[in-house]
Amino acid sequence: MTETSPRQSLPLLFLGLGLALILAALYSLLVLQKNSSQTDFSTVPAQVNFAAPELTLTDSKGVTHSLADYHGQVVLVNLWATWCPPCKEEMPTLQTFYNKHVDQGFTIVAVNDGDPAADVLQFVKDYQLSFPVWIDPTYIATNQAFKTANLPSSYVIDRNGTVRLMWVGGISRKMLDKYVPAIISENQ
Repeated sequence: MTETSPRQSLPLLFLGLGLALILAALYSLLVLQKNSSQTDFSTVPAQVNFAAPELTLTDSKGVTHSLADYHGQVVLVNLWATWCPPCKEEMPTLQTFYNKHVDQGFTIVAVNDGDPAADVLQFVKDYQLSFPVWIDPTYIATNQAFKTANLPSSYVIDRNGTVRLMWVGGISRKMLDKYVPAIISENQ
């Protein structure tokens, strides 16, 4: 039997430590990937208090509407675009929330930010959206009414015409359920 000197075992020690670090890193990566699918990446809304802006646009059916037409309802105005990944991701959630609360005086007005009308109509069809979708080819909602450059951005307007919540970024069902029903319940 031959003995190994401490000098000869040093490379083996480093090799063993290196393998242990690699295995630990792989394990951590797998755990993080598993947990990331359970994480809510939705933004938390800012509580705000300002009068809803004047905004008049044409919907996807060619009918002109104004935010003032919805006075007495709770309105979630969602600014979005067909090319925007978080916009696409939140649309099914918005549709589900709308379906649950539409009979309580709640609506969503989804304002498309500059896409061609044909693209918007196809998006509405593909996502089976039943809430009002307005087309904004000249960016009136983002540049003038709500003064934002971020998509998606959403604003909850109470029954009295006051903007109470503002999201910059995607909205999850968890965040909708946490913040919006209390506003819907007010003054019913």
